Amino acid sequence: MQITDFSLEMFSLAGKVAIVTGGNSGLGQAFSLALAKAGADVFVPSFVDDDGTTRRLIEAEGRRYEFLEIDITADGAPQRIIDTTIERLGGLDILVNSAGICKLATVEEFGREQWDPMIAVNLTAPFELGHAASRHFIAQRSGKIINIASLFAFLGGQWSPAYAATKHGIVGFTKAYCDELAQYNVQVNAIAPGYFATAITEQTRADATTNQRVLDHIPAGRWGDVADLMGATVFLASRASDYVNGHTLTVDGGYLVR
Repeated sequence: MQITDFSLEMFSLAGKVAIVTGGNSGLGQAFSLALAKAGADVFVPSFVDDDGTTRRLIEAEGRRYEFLEIDITADGAPQRIIDTTIERLGGLDILVNSAGICKLATVEEFGREQWDPMIAVNLTAPFELGHAASRHFIAQRSGKIINIASLFAFLGGQWSPAYAATKHGIVGFTKAYCDELAQYNVQVNAIAPGYFATAITEQTRADATTNQRVLDHIPAGRWGDVADLMGATVFLASRASDYVNGHTLTVDGGYLVR
């Protein structure tokens, strides 16, 4: 491609089909809407449906929304998700591994009861979905996999060793899949969100001392808004990022530099 060939149309996802796991709540909903605004139809597999908000948001963009209530850790679930997406929406171009859980406990109390479900949802499910999607992407010689990591892919994990372990694992998985899939024009990258103002962090933000401690560590001086993630999502899902591969993009207001 020559520099004169570059166009903002390279950011367009018109005609594309995306899967966003857990894409009807929290950060996942922002990923889903970002892709829809760029032109993609969106398939959301999740444990539970929302109140219809995600469907309304996506359909208001003139895009199709499909939902499948499913346990993404169940036997056969990943291949069923891929097959159902292609059946309902006619193809698959983008996979966003967004679904995740976090259980907190002290070292003395954190055992297999907390560890096992987090490994299953946060790491094994993205691997199995990536594995199933990659066969489709290899055959069509194109595809995008976006794994959702965390700042805890770079830091420790006080009160949640499993969360830190899974997010470190997601970054390693991203690099490993990039190394094999790049030859097929498949890009595999990750986004590592920082501290965002969502329902999950509401209790932390409500505590003045804890809230200030977080803010003191962010050069931008504010918590992230979910909209701050939308541009990065579209970029990594679009042709504009075709030579970006195996990268983990932090969206953290500068948290890691301080």
